[in-house]
Amino acid sequence: MNLTPQERAAGRQNFELSRRGFLAAGAAAGVVAGGSLGAFYFGYDASHTHPIRVGVIGTGDEGSVLIGAINPDFLQVTCIADVRPYNVHRAFHGDYSSDTALAVRPGLMAKYGWKTEDEARRRVKVYADYREMIEAERGNLDGVIVALPLHLHAPAAIAAMKAGLHVLTEKLMGHGVRECKEMARVAASTGLHLATGHQRHYNILYHEAMDTIQRGVLGDLHYIQAQWHRGNLPGNDSWQQPLPPGVIVADPADDPEKEDLAEKLVSWQKALDNATGREIDYWRRRVAQLKAQLADAVLNEKLESGKTRAEQYGYQPIKLTDSEGKPVHEGPALEELIRWRLWDRTGGGLMAELGSHQLDAASLFLSALHGGKKPHPLSVAALANRPLFPPDRDADDHVACLFEFPAKGYDPKDPEGRRKKIGVQYASINGNGFGGYGEIVYGTKGTLILDREKEAMLFTGPAKTSVKAGASAGPTLDTQASGAVQEAAAGQAREVSRGYREQLEHWAWCIMHPAPENRPRCHPEVALADATIALVANISARRGQRIEFEEEWFDPNSDATPEGDKPDVGRYA
Repeated sequence: MNLTPQERAAGRQNFELSRRGFLAAGAAAGVVAGGSLGAFYFGYDASHTHPIRVGVIGTGDEGSVLIGAINPDFLQVTCIADVRPYNVHRAFHGDYSSDTALAVRPGLMAKYGWKTEDEARRRVKVYADYREMIEAERGNLDGVIVALPLHLHAPAAIAAMKAGLHVLTEKLMGHGVRECKEMARVAASTGLHLATGHQRHYNILYHEAMDTIQRGVLGDLHYIQAQWHRGNLPGNDSWQQPLPPGVIVADPADDPEKEDLAEKLVSWQKALDNATGREIDYWRRRVAQLKAQLADAVLNEKLESGKTRAEQYGYQPIKLTDSEGKPVHEGPALEELIRWRLWDRTGGGLMAELGSHQLDAASLFLSALHGGKKPHPLSVAALANRPLFPPDRDADDHVACLFEFPAKGYDPKDPEGRRKKIGVQYASINGNGFGGYGEIVYGTKGTLILDREKEAMLFTGPAKTSVKAGASAGPTLDTQASGAVQEAAAGQAREVSRGYREQLEHWAWCIMHPAPENRPRCHPEVALADATIALVANISARRGQRIEFEEEWFDPNSDATPEGDKPDVGRYA
């Protein structure tokens, strides 16, 4: 994805020319409503009298990103639920770990213009247990945003829908296909909106790329390549966040030089003591946030039951062994809570956290060839390995996949027709961020590149494009798809979001305007497909074999799942 400035300029110009007809046609049809960029592309407006009332369940990295994307005209946060003092602090004050973090996680006080935390807490109730929040706020909420660790998406979403609340949950939809189908069935039986946060459905660049493909600018598609490369290494791993002092893990490969929060506090406090002018407020905010992070140690305290507070909330101690049963890593339940992405019980690895976004994007591109309906993949062959990190986790370091999707004219009953397939290649690696992340769509008439959700470039004709490393090679994110607001891909400068704001607005608008035709773009059937793609890729990688997808896996009403677990909504009683 690292092109020279000249190549980027040429690609931007070509993309601008390809989309000009689409934009002109839209303006001529009068699709702009009230100046709303979201309405222009996604068919909603601000025609309502008051915002919906929402609670945010999980205010960590991605929960705070979603808070930062809220438009107060559409959503009013009235309560939050999180067990970590650190996450509650960031929910109110924003994330001062870096300028980029603060830009995407500004906090509730900045979002709603509240001057103090006391004022904010008078307007926003704080709960530790999301179940307590749902029960206590029954009748006071219209919906909830769920941004908990992956294994809790289904329990929280189903509890909320059973209480009569609409739900927007972070991706992946669920921890397994069974959980996704259970969520979809509860949404159908209650008649409530269940949206999943695959924000590319609301990213204008992807919407315009789909139009470019649909109008035949690329010719016949035959290959899509996507990647998400990160520079994570042992000792510098965004998924292995630091633990509070006193929280001890037993790990033969433990790095004694790793970041210590207590030492950082001493350093930051010294910086605050020596600060002058505007720096005083900056360092005061950073020190306060770090103290909140240290306060997470309370979750490691033992209760009268003998369990820690983290265990009380359902997290479990980590005990990993090698093939001979020898312990290789042990840690308390608080470690699982903070580092949940590292283990299969709570997370889904690279495919769930990163690959699901880009396979969603690939199927969006392919939907332009299938009348707007996202096609289901036919097969996947995947591999995964862990050459970098020690055996302190289940998550792999690298994953690479090759999917087959149906092309135009695909017919499984015809010997020639069954060969009409489109290959989609995906790779996510750690230890080298060269190329960052993005997608390349290859057609017979041109190539379309979408780079880091920030810009789209179109190269027409068969000419070969040379790719060179740029000074900014590497990802711009930390743990998830969380970055700064982007600029326009080409032409006149304009502020274009990555889709978080629009997905929240449209979800709220659908709740405000109940009608069969008004439903979130990533509704349960779409989200189930995205989850199935990612989760089956994980199964393929672990088994080391090619897997053919079964159509029943994508049907929420079918009991068939790739894991073999039958959906059972009754287990959430």
